[in-house]
Amino acid sequence: MPVLQSGDKTPEAVLQSLSDFLALADIRVDGDRPWDIQLHDLTLPERVLAQGNLGLGESWMEGGWDVERLDEFFYRLLRARLDRAAGQGRLLWHGLRARLMNLQTLSRAWQVGCQHYDIGNDFYEAMLDSRMSYSCGYWQQGAANLEEAQQAKLELVCQKLQLRPGMKVLDIGCGWGSFMGYAAEQYGVECVGVTISREQARWAAERYKHLPVTIRLQDYRNINDKYDRVVSIGMFEHVGRKNHRSFMELVRHILQPDGLMLLHTIGKNRRANLPDPWLDKYIFPNGDLPSLGQIADAADGLLVTEDLHNFGADYDRTLMAWHNNFEAAWPGFAERMGEGFRRMWQYYLLSCAGAFRARSVQVWQWVFSPDGLAGGYRRPGSSA
Repeated sequence: MPVLQSGDKTPEAVLQSLSDFLALADIRVDGDRPWDIQLHDLTLPERVLAQGNLGLGESWMEGGWDVERLDEFFYRLLRARLDRAAGQGRLLWHGLRARLMNLQTLSRAWQVGCQHYDIGNDFYEAMLDSRMSYSCGYWQQGAANLEEAQQAKLELVCQKLQLRPGMKVLDIGCGWGSFMGYAAEQYGVECVGVTISREQARWAAERYKHLPVTIRLQDYRNINDKYDRVVSIGMFEHVGRKNHRSFMELVRHILQPDGLMLLHTIGKNRRANLPDPWLDKYIFPNGDLPSLGQIADAADGLLVTEDLHNFGADYDRTLMAWHNNFEAAWPGFAERMGEGFRRMWQYYLLSCAGAFRARSVQVWQWVFSPDGLAGGYRRPGSSA
């Protein structure tokens, strides 16, 4: 595959190099289609060559380029696999950090809470559904809107866990408590949730104070109690490859012998893929998407895989719904957060939507048991 070249530094040569590169994805420079790029800064090719998505994203935040449909731009870019041709040779250090260092230690684990989740509950209330579910909705059963898709996801999780009244359930990375509130209300279970976000803990404790729901501001590694069911929705992306095995060891330790665990996580297609440097710097510090193989390795000999379900394409619709809510609510946050934040958040939501549309990343739900359910496990709605 041709790669983006630096070579001749004349403006004409730079523009031609970028044009030839993007043409591989049917994207034109200064074209008139919604996914065509409008270039304002001719240093963009050099930045992408040197820094990959970090340079591309920072240039967007600075106003160095625009595109009417950023989601469609990234869909075409990633579907053509151009991300593998630009900036990869210069990202060695970022990759070595992820492979050799534990970026998700107890001391570092709280960074993402401060930087991302604690920017204001009112902001997330404006963007998310009424229960504040901050993970992929489930649209495959005819959901007409975000609210219905998130409720369908929560119901799916409850059914997969085979919840019954009186069970004690742990939610690792509980967020704003959407699963716990729904499970306690609809299935009569007692829930304990842990989060590293003070704002999430405060909001959830107030919202669900009338239910048997306990919120703990603590790292998952400090959990010791026993539970009938364990769930983790959208948190495993923060665990890190150096800690995958210890996470599964913890689950095995705290799960009752006849228990079930559901793991809902974004995942990457290739084990060797590196964490994205722009997302790591601006959105999810120390994030590290797992591959199927890495999850399987972590559970090897500890847990039995009862079910594996991929509905990653649904995240595209979820992210677009969040973006629509974000844009509609933006006038109320513009003065407080500023235009730089707006462009950063646009890049985050829409580039990720394009990535899920291109199937470059996935959403998996795994169901584990300690030793295999007697008679086998049946996914809800399955006749197999």
